[in-house]
Amino acid sequence: MTELLHQPGFLGTSANWAADMTLVASALVAILLTIGVVLAVRGNYKAHRWFQTSAATLNAVLVLWLMVLPFRDFVAPASNPAGLPLSAIATTRIHATVGFTALVFGLFVALRANGLMPKFLRFNNYKAFMRVSFALYMLATLIGLFVYITWFVGNPAPPSY
Repeated sequence: MTELLHQPGFLGTSANWAADMTLVASALVAILLTIGVVLAVRGNYKAHRWFQTSAATLNAVLVLWLMVLPFRDFVAPASNPAGLPLSAIATTRIHATVGFTALVFGLFVALRANGLMPKFLRFNNYKAFMRVSFALYMLATLIGLFVYITWFVGNPAPPSY
């Protein structure tokens, strides 16, 4: 599996397969979340819950599997081992901050919506919590697209992991 992740990407940029898969999977999460919102607006709450829970779970797997290690190896160190421009590092750190907040908040809302939170952490104003969660996810996705462009479009020697 590791060999596949490090192969050249399939989107025609200088990204590897893992980075391209991360971008496509992130777009899929955003689409699933948007479908879930439409289902809620139409009053189909059972399907809404399934879509949102699936999207939140897929996003958690995506972040833990494909995003944490590149962040740790290329962005977190103060030494900048990949020689990335400071703008790329700053953008990636903003993405990580917004994305981590969206991940934690979104999982909290998904767990609560499925009745899996302790009583003292429960809330009743679902609409406000879900709107904030959706907005955070979409913002993280847009910033993530900008990170992808910064790292891999027009960069002939991007960091490889």
